[in-house]
Amino acid sequence: MGAGRRKFTKEFKEEAVRRLGLGVSLTEVARACEINPNVLHRWRRELQEYGGKAFAGNGQCRVDESRVAELERKVGRQALEIDFLRRCLQHVEEQRRLQALNTRGSSIPTSKKK
Repeated sequence: MGAGRRKFTKEFKEEAVRRLGLGVSLTEVARACEINPNVLHRWRRELQEYGGKAFAGNGQCRVDESRVAELERKVGRQALEIDFLRRCLQHVEEQRRLQALNTRGSSIPTSKKK
């Protein structure tokens, strides 16, 4: 079995990409860092796309911001629905109480005067 995947620090990745920016060839940097040139391409693209948020640590995938926003909207909608349903339930309970009071009040026998 292999030794597993190597892990590189954020600083290591940024330094490798910085060296590309200084004019060192991709092949030279890849060879010096002992990584595949395709990996170096990916690091450079991630750094350009995400800037300081690139390389989000310990192999964790960066959470897609649009997915987070979508889930926050969904939670907001559900909170509104819950609030609406609570108010509906309150209204129904009040109606039942009123109906019970009216029913109880009308069932009291009244004496008729002769």
